[in-house]
Amino acid sequence: MNIIDRYLLRQFASNFIICFVSLAGVYIIFDAFTQLEAFMHVAKGGQLLKLMAFWYLPRMLYFFYLTSSLLVLMSAMFTMAWIQRHHEMTALMASGISRIRIVMPVLIAALGITLLAIVNREVIIPHFAAQLAMRPSDLQGNVIEELLPQYDNRTDVLIRGRNAILDKMKIENPNFLVPSDKSSLCEYGKQWTAMAAFCQAAKGDHPAGYLLDDVIEPKGLVQRPSLMLDGRQILITPHDRPDWLQPNQAFVVSDVTVDELTGNQMLKQFASTGELIRAMRSRSVYFSADIRVLIHARIVQPLLDITLLFLGLPLVVARDNRNVFVAIGACMGIVAVFFLVSIGCQQLGASCLIGAATAAWAPLMLFVPAAAGMSSAMWER
Repeated sequence: MNIIDRYLLRQFASNFIICFVSLAGVYIIFDAFTQLEAFMHVAKGGQLLKLMAFWYLPRMLYFFYLTSSLLVLMSAMFTMAWIQRHHEMTALMASGISRIRIVMPVLIAALGITLLAIVNREVIIPHFAAQLAMRPSDLQGNVIEELLPQYDNRTDVLIRGRNAILDKMKIENPNFLVPSDKSSLCEYGKQWTAMAAFCQAAKGDHPAGYLLDDVIEPKGLVQRPSLMLDGRQILITPHDRPDWLQPNQAFVVSDVTVDELTGNQMLKQFASTGELIRAMRSRSVYFSADIRVLIHARIVQPLLDITLLFLGLPLVVARDNRNVFVAIGACMGIVAVFFLVSIGCQQLGASCLIGAATAAWAPLMLFVPAAAGMSSAMWER
């Protein structure tokens, strides 16, 4: 039986690679023709292929994550349809091997692909989040975006500015408006302004926040101590950190990033689930209902992928489905209904018509009984 297992695994792997390359190729061709003018404008000296590789390689990782469940089902269907067509399953069952034992290597391979998609989403894709959120026009550098004033929910400080340069993580003419009810922060005035502010991630010697360069207000920070709120430094001055800050600099502690100030919601789409949960717990910015739905949907996604496999695969493996093309057509119909219900529930959750948890778990509750019934009926035959 080990020979048959290896044979099925080879068939599954080859089908998966063919399906992925075919779908990815169609996506790249259509998208490249759409963006070709922008690529040609940016590329210089025959660097077009290098530029397109820089653009599409990270997107292939995200494309794999988005299509992994469909690719797994297609590969499993084609693998089982192949051995059905050549009567290999009939011969195996005639020798006393059960149907579930025949399908087992395919199921294990499908589970492996599902786990690989999770690792890809949680570990690999977040490293390319900024690159994935780029537009073709952003490749020229100095990407200037309008800044949307936003409160830091920890301090209630309103962060404003003229605009933002995304590739430098810079705010031009920043203006931090301090709430009047925070008396400890209003000691030096109600506004902290500068010529520029650079968003910096947390490091060992300082928290996350904005480095103010050429401070305009408040003046004389070299002689003034840092401002505190609830025992935590919020405005760090050169008086307390002369080893780090220049006399014309200051640092405002905040977890709000430049991308969030420009309304770049795509970065949240590419962030890991752990990062989204930590950001919601920190309450640095307001997260809408669609982000909560996204977190719940990611948690249940592996279960949905397996459920989809058990919905579609019995239609091909069942002995009474002699016409493989009819079985595959019925399977595609189930897939369409499955995704329509999932997307519909997520849209209802994002619009607050139903709860985030209900939106994510509803498709699972609807389709698991059907998948269990179809699979049990198939194994009993």
